[in-house]
Amino acid sequence: MPQPTYRRIAVIGGGANDEHHVSLASAAAVTRAIRELNLTAVPLTITENGTWRDESGTDVPAHRAIEILTGCDIAFPVLHGVRGEDGTIAGLLDLSGIPFAGSPVRAGALGIHKHVTKLIAESLGIATAKSQLVQPGSEATTTSLQPPFVVKPATGGSSNGVFVVADPDDIAKAVAQARKYGHSVLVEEYVVGRELDIAAFRDRNGTLRLGAVLEIDVTSGGVFGAAEKYDGRAQFTVPARISDADESAIRTAAALLYEALECAGVARFDFFLTDSGPILNEVNTSPGMTEHSQVPLMYATIGLSYTGLIAELLDAVSCSVSGNTVEPTTRRA
Repeated sequence: MPQPTYRRIAVIGGGANDEHHVSLASAAAVTRAIRELNLTAVPLTITENGTWRDESGTDVPAHRAIEILTGCDIAFPVLHGVRGEDGTIAGLLDLSGIPFAGSPVRAGALGIHKHVTKLIAESLGIATAKSQLVQPGSEATTTSLQPPFVVKPATGGSSNGVFVVADPDDIAKAVAQARKYGHSVLVEEYVVGRELDIAAFRDRNGTLRLGAVLEIDVTSGGVFGAAEKYDGRAQFTVPARISDADESAIRTAAALLYEALECAGVARFDFFLTDSGPILNEVNTSPGMTEHSQVPLMYATIGLSYTGLIAELLDAVSCSVSGNTVEPTTRRA
């Protein structure tokens, strides 16, 4: 493998949203991996108030943060949620001329809005749960939906503000609660099925590399909520024990969505596996990236270590900047 042409990597974590602390954990893990690669990691944090902070914990003005970023060879943003994953950080880096590991503005903006991703998925022939978008100032009318329902912010993440509602009379209250995490709210029919995830990234050779399919073992008997994600109760089976046909359908759907959204870097695609086949749940263009998160586990299962995954993502950026990529193909990592 040729020696990398980059040495200094800015790692951006935090974010001015309710996923701030989750992002900090992802950024810390990426920083460790970069240092294990004998590269220089330059951590930067966006506080919950939207200000910038350097590695020493000192607040810095925005123009100084840009100076730090432009002094690096590549940026590795690990921001989850709005004001980050939604294309905001991609736009800043792009306009500043800083190469970065991750999806561009359009993919982030489309991927974070669950209703929009449903529309794109359905146009590709990928099934989604029947749903209704409740815009700010509007009320939910669930006459065309069958209970029970899942109510969630259309642009939320980490399962914050997600509620399962059995009685249609309780929808309005659930929508009001979900709006604390995002103004637009999605009301969906509850899907009974196994929860399966798969990740994809395009490497330095232009190859789309898919990880192993992972199954989330939901022990609470309900949705894979915020508590289960972060309190240690989450259990994963990887590779998931599913049929070849179901695995193929999930892999095909993920590849189609990655291309249609024009993702870059690593993205995660979440599905429910029902008796009639896979149903898309959502897309994450900046998924959790601790050593124990779903995405690294998917790749570790097929022989790509956490540090190796970070190296691959950095190499892809470096080669893209130098124009050394080849025609895109798809394969397992």
